[in-house]
Amino acid sequence: MLALDVSSIRASFINATRKEVTDLTLPPGFSDFDWDRLDYLGWRDSKAARRAYIVVPGADGPIGIMLRQAEASPRTRAQCSWCHDVELPNPVAFYSARRAGPDGRRGDTIGTLVCAEFECSANVRRRPSMASMGFDPDAVRESRIAELRERAASFAFAVQHGT
Repeated sequence: MLALDVSSIRASFINATRKEVTDLTLPPGFSDFDWDRLDYLGWRDSKAARRAYIVVPGADGPIGIMLRQAEASPRTRAQCSWCHDVELPNPVAFYSARRAGPDGRRGDTIGTLVCAEFECSANVRRRPSMASMGFDPDAVRESRIAELRERAASFAFAVQHGT
């Protein structure tokens, strides 16, 4: 992911009001991120319960999306829809996003199950599990990274275009 500055992050949001964008709190350690190891930027707002944000690379620049975490947790251990991590080292949460544009103003939302603290980029870079033995570990890792990027971009597209 290309390094982002504060102004490009704030300008990227497609489903938030100007006030919501102004009020957002950046993630801790923002200035120290290793952008080469991030496929998307995701964080929870430390000042607003159940609010989170993601910024996904897009063809025309970053796409920022404000998320809302569901109050209820999944009843069983859920699998992240983005990194598909089978070892599940992290809790997974259901996040919803208001769609961009007129659909969002009418209350339309879309949801996804994602690692609660947005650890997907680290998960796909871990050494592949025993189930992948016999395959080229580097190729498996690169495939998982590409699939994560595709799933995150697909979610951003759905929020932006309503499909």
